[in-house]
Amino acid sequence: MIGGGAIMLGGVMLAGGAPAPRRRIVSLNPCLDAMLVAVADPGQIAALSHWSRDPDGSSVPVETARRFAFTYETAEEIVALSPDLVLASNHSDLATRQALKRMGVEVVLFRTPDSIAQSLEHTLQIARAAGRADRGRAVIAEIEAAIAAAAPPPGAPTLNALVFQRGGFSSGPGTLMDELLGRTGFSNAAIRYGLRRTANVPLELVVADPPQVLLRGVTHPGEPGWGERVMRHPALARVSSRMRIVSFPERLMHCGGPNLVEAAARLAAAHRRAVAAA
Repeated sequence: MIGGGAIMLGGVMLAGGAPAPRRRIVSLNPCLDAMLVAVADPGQIAALSHWSRDPDGSSVPVETARRFAFTYETAEEIVALSPDLVLASNHSDLATRQALKRMGVEVVLFRTPDSIAQSLEHTLQIARAAGRADRGRAVIAEIEAAIAAAAPPPGAPTLNALVFQRGGFSSGPGTLMDELLGRTGFSNAAIRYGLRRTANVPLELVVADPPQVLLRGVTHPGEPGWGERVMRHPALARVSSRMRIVSFPERLMHCGGPNLVEAAARLAAAHRRAVAAA
């Protein structure tokens, strides 16, 4: 997962003042994976994060991710790829980041964006690092158009919605998902359950006071683990007539960048259907 800006890029400068395009870029974060794949040439991508091979954790289609190498975020395997730039998040392994810097590998740290604007800025920074600023601007234009298209029509009611992931994990106020909910006709129900940050919402609160829309995270099929059991708890089924339950891929709950296009469209569709069913 990617609040704050990113460290400015260094490196060799071209005559025009722009950083020289990086030839070999490694991403250590699934959200950065999506941005990198969207703006860089395939030949510039030395490796993606190991999450890219996980259907639940990947922010890019797994069949796309399989075209690229990946790492388990160890300094040894990253250095072996001879990258001239590594994209890391504040969740990336600190020991690995420190080791890479000691070995002279340029590491750019991106903090988790708290807003759509910050996510778009990260996309453009990565595009500039790849020497593909035009692609970055095109991706940003596509995202902005998708968000504008997802806005509810004038006079449409605002519905309260709860993002409900594995273990009851929910996006709190002041997050990118909180803003996206607001832009697509929803208010964030996590606030009414007392959340002041991203955290777990007790199932008892949801059952006692159901939101109008519950965005239930979708993960892999098969036997559910403990986290999935919370989302499929019989108590939720007993109050299902009092709320609309919408399946929403968890991969869209974590990352911004290009994933905002699909996330906005799905939220807009959920809003339309909930209003029509009211």
